[in-house]
Amino acid sequence: MNESRLRAGTDSVGRVEFEVEFPPGHVACYVVDAGGPVLVDAGMPDERGVGGHGEAFREGLARYDHEVADIEHLVLTHPHVDHIGQIPAVLEAADPTVHAPVGVRERFARDAEALAERVRTNASAAGLSGDQLDDAVEMARESLERDRSLLPPTAVDHWVDPGETFTVGDLDLTATHTPGHQADHLVYAADIDGERALFSGDAAIQPFRPVLIHDGLDDGYREAFAAYRRGLDRLAALDPTPDHVYPDHGPVHDDLAGVVERDRGSLERRLDGVREQVATGVRTVPGVAMGIAGDDRSVRYLLPEAMSALAHLESEGEVVATVEDGVRYYDPA
Repeated sequence: MNESRLRAGTDSVGRVEFEVEFPPGHVACYVVDAGGPVLVDAGMPDERGVGGHGEAFREGLARYDHEVADIEHLVLTHPHVDHIGQIPAVLEAADPTVHAPVGVRERFARDAEALAERVRTNASAAGLSGDQLDDAVEMARESLERDRSLLPPTAVDHWVDPGETFTVGDLDLTATHTPGHQADHLVYAADIDGERALFSGDAAIQPFRPVLIHDGLDDGYREAFAAYRRGLDRLAALDPTPDHVYPDHGPVHDDLAGVVERDRGSLERRLDGVREQVATGVRTVPGVAMGIAGDDRSVRYLLPEAMSALAHLESEGEVVATVEDGVRYYDPA
């Protein structure tokens, strides 16, 4: 574990890290002294990634003189598996008040088979077939079933609305909706030790722009690029500007404005790259995703980004789509 990532920020915020196999090699959650321990996000489950995540969780909390049973509030930024994995351990050992983005309530009420069929329809129209199509459908079904088993909706005490300010311990947290990476994603700002802190989950990560997943290959792919831009605009407009940003990947940092501008530029470069591929005759979502991935990267998580980019360019009149044998093909406008 990189101790410099733990020392950044304020003394009232402790960082607990879990080793993972994907970049940047770790995911973090935070324990905040707020008149009682407040946990922000919950790391990896025991059955995924590298190492014993439950042990890492307990040891990480112990570094700040806490046990799992001490946690009084659990605040969640978004329902991806690497941020909700230790919720069952917390619910078993403690009796926390659980706060989660309100959009997750409707998302987790979705029938898994209905979601799978919707994804199959969208992915087939995008040109996915064979194992690639089956993988996309199974990924959507399994992710929904797994994530709502880790975060049971019945365990949530408070569904947090975007823009809401609420109290946990002796902290007032203000939630801001920052979709794009995940459709329901919230960040939370609070005054801690005389400084403004932002718990940013998978937003405002310093080493890289989080991939645009939004709601995967569900119907939200059509608005995902516009949603990501809105999220970045909201981060840039936060007032007061955070003194420290506490992301779940990469180091704690104090450069929110710089990271937001980097991410804006990255989104625009992605659109430029998709435009160039279409201009050179790449006509399908899988083809564009493979062009983005290159030789060394999996296309699995880039399919939603490619699909969303093409939908965005079509809505802007920059590409046109024609349907042949049920598949959408894209050409320059």
